This record gives sequence, C-alpha cells and structure tokens, in this order.
Amino acid sequence: MPLKVYLVGAGPGDPELITLKGRRILQQADVVLYDHLANTALLGHAPPHAERLYVGKKKSVHQFSQEEICSLLIERARRGLTVVRLKGGDPFIFGRGGEEAEALADAGIPFEIVPGVTTPLGIAAYTGVPLTHREHTSAVTFVTGHAVEAIDWAKVGHAETLVIFMGLTTFPEIARQLIAHGRSPDTPAMAVRWATRPDQQTIAGTLGGLPAMLAGMKPPATIVVGEVVRLRGKLDWFERLPLFGRRIVVTRAREQADALASRLGALGAGVVELPTIEIRPPGDCAPLDSAIARLDTYDWIVFTSANGVRFFLDRLDAGRNDLRHLRGKICAIGPATRAAIEALHLKVDLMGKEYVAESLLEAFAAHDLAGRRVLLPRAAVARDLVPGELARRGALVDVVEAYRTVPPEHLNQRAREALDPRPDCLTFTSSSTVRNLVDAVGADALRGIPVASIGPITTLTARQLGIEVATQAKVFNVEGLVAAVLGLYTEMTPPSE
Repeated sequence: MPLKVYLVGAGPGDPELITLKGRRILQQADVVLYDHLANTALLGHAPPHAERLYVGKKKSVHQFSQEEICSLLIERARRGLTVVRLKGGDPFIFGRGGEEAEALADAGIPFEIVPGVTTPLGIAAYTGVPLTHREHTSAVTFVTGHAVEAIDWAKVGHAETLVIFMGLTTFPEIARQLIAHGRSPDTPAMAVRWATRPDQQTIAGTLGGLPAMLAGMKPPATIVVGEVVRLRGKLDWFERLPLFGRRIVVTRAREQADALASRLGALGAGVVELPTIEIRPPGDCAPLDSAIARLDTYDWIVFTSANGVRFFLDRLDAGRNDLRHLRGKICAIGPATRAAIEALHLKVDLMGKEYVAESLLEAFAAHDLAGRRVLLPRAAVARDLVPGELARRGALVDVVEAYRTVPPEHLNQRAREALDPRPDCLTFTSSSTVRNLVDAVGADALRGIPVASIGPITTLTARQLGIEVATQAKVFNVEGLVAAVLGLYTEMTPPSE
C-alpha cells in the first residue's frame, strides 16, 4: 500500500527558514526528491538511509522532465515509501506543485502540501524592501517572466508592487513592455539573486536603467518593481551584517561545529563546514573502564575537554558504577568543559583563568597534591604537560584514553571542494584540525588564506607546519574565535602572543 507523498516548501534559501513541520517530515523520509533551488543543507535532516535524488531544473538543463518527476513520486510511493518532494520556496507559487499534486491525485496516491516561505517574502525580509507599505502600496502582483508574450502587461503592469519570477533573461523586454504601457521608467526596481543566502546579490536601479545593469547577473534571480524599493537604503539589515559575503571555513568535528558555525552565520558569513577530525571512542576501553571501577579512590578528576566528559560518561553508563561513586573534586579546563560537567548536576571545584593547560596548572598551585590520586581521561594524543607537572608535584596520576580523534574519510577531496573558490578565512580550533588539513592538502594549498586560531597552542602548531596565522583569539574559546574573525574585517589587529 502506498505511503504518503509530501510536497514540502524548502523556503527561499536560508536553510533555517524551512518550517518546523517541513523539517519534521524530512526527518521521516525514505526518499527525498529535491530541486536546484532547495538548499542542500536541508538534506542533512533526512535519515541516513533515505534516498536523495536530485531532480533540479535549470534553464535549458533539466535533470528530469516534469512528467518523469511525477512518475518517480508515484513509483516510490507505490513501493510503500514515505516520499518528500523538496521544492525551493513554496510548492504552489510557481513551483509546479499543483501539477505534481494533480498527478498524485489522478494516481490515487495520498499526498500533503507543506507550505514554505516563498522567495518574494524572503527577498522582502532580507533586502529591507517590504512588499506592502501603508504609504507606498497596498497591492502586490506575482508574475512569471518565462513567457513575456503570454502576460497582459497592460493589465498587470500598473500593479503597485510587481514581483517577477524567473524573468532575469527576459527583463529587458519586460521593462520595455511595462514602460510602453505607461509605467514610468523612473520607477524603482531591483533584482535579487540567491535571496536570504550569504551570497545574496542585489542590484537596484530604475525600471528604465536596471536591464543594462543586469548584464553580469546569472539566474536564479527575482525582480521587484515599485516604490517600496526606495526603502531598501533605510531598512536593509542583512547585507550590512559585518561578515556578510565572507566565506569562512569551520574545521571542527561535525558534532561540535554548530556552536561556531551558527555564531558566524548570525553575523552574515557563508559558513563552509569542513570537519577535519572525527571523534571516536577509545581503541581499547579497558583502561578507562578499570579507572571507572575504582572511581571512589580518586581525589581529583581532571577534564580537559567536553569530549572527555562525554566519553567518560558513556563508559560510566556502560559499567556497574555511577556518579555516586565519584567522591573526588572536579577540575575543568574551561567553560565549555565546565558546562558539560554541570549538565550532569555536578559542581566544578577548580578551573583555570585561561582555557589552556598552563592556566589549569596555575590553578592547582594552591592545592597540596602529594600522594593524591588524580584521574585524567583525555584524548589518545595530547600534550604531557598536565600529567607530567602534576606528577612532579607529588600526585599519583592515571592518564587514560577516553576518546581519539582521526581524520575523516575522503578529507582530501572534501577539503579541495571547500577551498574552491578560496575562502576568506580558515578557522582552527585545535592542533589536530590544523595537522589533518595540512596532511590532506599540503601547506601550499592554504597559503594566502587568512587563518584564525583559537589559542596559542593551535597557533604554534600552525606556524610549525608553515601556516601563517592572521589572528588569534584573546579568549581561548568559540566566542573569542568569533571576535578574532570579526577583527580581521574591522581593525586587522595582530594576533596576541
């Protein structure tokens, strides 16, 4: 028996503008048929097993005909699969969703329409051009520019606000028709390409002058004609964001990238996620399990990363002991690690002022460690500074592997894709992110790209590998790294030593 087909609006480009319902349905999909205008980042919401099939149509380049797309929807549904047709903007606004719904109805396939933010609404919000305004317009007309001769321009040309879909290549003729039917050539007009995305391109002018200004613009683009375009200079906020148009690469592990990527994105950056490390369980869990079995014998447990907390807890849950056996004091290297500990409703007894090993050791200066048992669950490869210094002060230190970091598969290929075109900035959050990227593509491939480092150890590693660091966070965390990136485009301060 066929399951349901969902025609889902993907929104105008920014993947965060999909509706909650659209995202929820994507998470249940067995098959996703997606358009050229649907942001491929949304495919990450689909389950790993889901078939992802590109059925996009560009001008004169159609992966599948419309009839073939309808057939695919019907065929997959008849297999008993949950099918999502992911369409840019809204399915029923020049998205041919009506034709697909008709085909499904004729075939007896259950379907549901999930509306999306249509492109003109995204344009309005992200260019500061309201489509309606009490002092300028109370009517909006949407029209397709595909077939100029099919439109009665005498009828629609005087719409107070006119939105033209798919009319970039035909706009010179459209403008002539509008002016010929009485629209003033001085009417404000603009074209917007890739609305709501960090690479949004806006060209504003007048109805008479805009056609000549669009010679270098490529589809997809939408054109707005009307007095409301005058408000752009006052209300535009998106293209004024400090990192707008900057392409910034985030090299953190996939599960940790969002904290940095979302902050940079909120400042207007186009973030390219290029995980250069994968975080995996230890190769041998026995040493960590053995330490956890003796948890009540430790006077201190020292966590040097949130990953250490997470994998320690995983092995704790797998054994017979639980947090009630933790009688020692807890030390955290920094606020992210502290937050991971406090999420377990545990208190942190000690934390360094700066979020590096040297500062952590300074915090221990006031504590007598002679004969004290210390557990240090950490990455498989890490500096020996902390355990070595604690042992020198008399502590009995057990260093156990809680997790390991490895380069992801196909890093070389993914890195070359992320570096083409060359980004405006590379961000590194650990020495391993630098080493793995250099191992994958070589230092020469990174030369000339401004690099932002999270702290002095990462900076030192980069420089040892021949990578020039343009800026370093003053506070060695995500917020500090974001501030350092911002500084690259404001006052160009040198990295702190």
